[in-house]
Amino acid sequence: MIASLAQDSAAHPAFFSEVAVLLLATAVVTYVAARLGIMPIVAFLLTGALIGPHALGLVHNEALIEAAAEIGVILLLFTIGIEFSLAKLAQIQRIIIVGGGLQVGLVIAIVTGVLAALGVGWRAGVFTGCLVALSSTAIVMKLLMDRGEVSTDTGQASLGILIFQDLAVVAMVLVVPMLGGTISSGAEIAVALGKAAVIVAVVLVAARRIMPVVLEAVARTCSQEIFLLTIVAICFGTAYLTSLAGVSLSLGAFLAGLVVSESRYSQMAVGEILPLQILFSATFFVSVGLLFDAGFLMEQPLLVLGVVVAVFTVKLVTTGAGMLALGYGAGTAASAALLLGQVGEFSFVLERTGRQAGLFPAGLESGGPETFIAATVVLMIATPFLTPVRAALGGTARPRAPQPEPESLSHPAAEHQAELRDHVIIAGLGEAASQLAPLLDEAEIPFVIVTLSPQAAQDAEDAERTVIRGNYGRRHELQRAGLQAARMLVVADDEPEMIVQVTETARALRSDLPILVRARAPADPFELREAGATEVVSDLNESVIRLLTRVMDEYGLTDAAVSTHLRALRASAAPVTARSSRNGSIRLTDRQRTTEDCRHVDATTAVIPSAEGCQECLRMGKRGWVHLRVCMTCGFVGCCDSSPGTHARKHHEASGHPIIRSIEPGESWAWCYVDEQFL
Repeated sequence: MIASLAQDSAAHPAFFSEVAVLLLATAVVTYVAARLGIMPIVAFLLTGALIGPHALGLVHNEALIEAAAEIGVILLLFTIGIEFSLAKLAQIQRIIIVGGGLQVGLVIAIVTGVLAALGVGWRAGVFTGCLVALSSTAIVMKLLMDRGEVSTDTGQASLGILIFQDLAVVAMVLVVPMLGGTISSGAEIAVALGKAAVIVAVVLVAARRIMPVVLEAVARTCSQEIFLLTIVAICFGTAYLTSLAGVSLSLGAFLAGLVVSESRYSQMAVGEILPLQILFSATFFVSVGLLFDAGFLMEQPLLVLGVVVAVFTVKLVTTGAGMLALGYGAGTAASAALLLGQVGEFSFVLERTGRQAGLFPAGLESGGPETFIAATVVLMIATPFLTPVRAALGGTARPRAPQPEPESLSHPAAEHQAELRDHVIIAGLGEAASQLAPLLDEAEIPFVIVTLSPQAAQDAEDAERTVIRGNYGRRHELQRAGLQAARMLVVADDEPEMIVQVTETARALRSDLPILVRARAPADPFELREAGATEVVSDLNESVIRLLTRVMDEYGLTDAAVSTHLRALRASAAPVTARSSRNGSIRLTDRQRTTEDCRHVDATTAVIPSAEGCQECLRMGKRGWVHLRVCMTCGFVGCCDSSPGTHARKHHEASGHPIIRSIEPGESWAWCYVDEQFL
């Protein structure tokens, strides 16, 4: 037995143990970091430092980690490309040229000048300036969104500068090999730039003409598997083809994202690929952490501290200058400068590219990369702790110079959240939701629809309704729909599995959000309440009426036009068996009476309901029931477990009668209290 286990252990791939250690350590460290208020990116870096060759030495296969990290970079730049649509870039040209251009240009000039005075060549100086110029989009976005600062002056201007920095990475990745001397003659440089120009032109044509048609056709299959595979194929295929033309994989991935960005399914693409992007991006940051040498930090603390102070000072001065040039006040400029004072994740991408071209930070092959990594990690960790200082400085004053409208500066990840407030989210656009939407229009209740169906989305857009295309069972789509600012979520999908998924996801994001669910299957009400649903209704026509009534109660509305619409809807509804049969007898269906899942069906009979409402509630002069149930032994009508009285259950406990049946419109399910079994 032991020999067999040993043989099985030896049979796994050589890299598997290191991959398992990496994932396990990352999960544990990230969890601990989250409890301590440390950002995930910092946790990834710390994980790499902990398990790397300079600490515990649990991971040695650097080739494997490098490969996974490269995939992480490709997916990261792909998602950035998706978020920067061509139209959006055109809208923010002033913030790009003035704010971002001034900040990045000044950093490169200052760093190059200082290093030149210290005897470092201009090529290494420009390369180092590029490393220092970039800030962390991930960290800044997290801080802004956590504090609700996206729409403030500090948030808007900071995001504009970040957009320029992320775009500048594309140019830097192209320029760094030239700085490294891998392209030396003017002819070679001209050829390289010509290739890049041709590739960009092809991308623009594909983005405008080809890709929207392709993604539309794929989306109409309504298959998440096909859509995801198509998106990944576009990402890796474009990156590979551009690499054949001499352009880096990173630039190719960004261009692939830019192609997809012109489709109306771009954010749906982000939602589908996001789990992959998170996994491989985490691997990328862990791989950077593997390079971190805590021993070097202990040996050279003054050197690392000096670099940290120098980098932070340069970032403060240059970012502040860019903000002031845009017309912002001193407090706002200082707040944004503190926010952008760290070195970003794309600097690691650039450092890897430079290393391959023979370039090193400050021109130091020995000690340069170690100092750069140590200083960057320190700055990243320090940034969240500067929030109280930024709050003291303010940053809510309006700029003196005219600015673009706030939505034109909103980062794509926060775009929908900034626009939607106090609204209803309709998840799924099936038959019930299609009837609910016009009723909400009648009541002038704001709402947004999230759907996977291309045709349903098109129909809703034709009716001038707000629509988000995507999988509403994912956090990304619910956040795009403004879940944190929503008044209510209505889940109207026909698939029980999807209903459970979206309910659990929404409840995890908002513990206080009213979640109304329309369910078809008899088992859904109980299962969905466990998943987090506030209220569950069934039957198509009656559920629409109930959903609308519940929404109107939430908004405190009683609109005559809507009441008229409701009466018309009721009049057009098909007769429902359960409630209309109260004047006659009710019995279990043939399938229910012949089931082998319950031992107590013989205790049932055809019964006549004892009252038009809950018998006990009516006796006490109350009408506090939510749903009605009838005892299939004696005909007693009682209220459900969601009602204050729970008289149906109390009747069972007092009488021992085992089975009740729902007499709500359109419902025929029954429940055995003894066997705890649906019929």
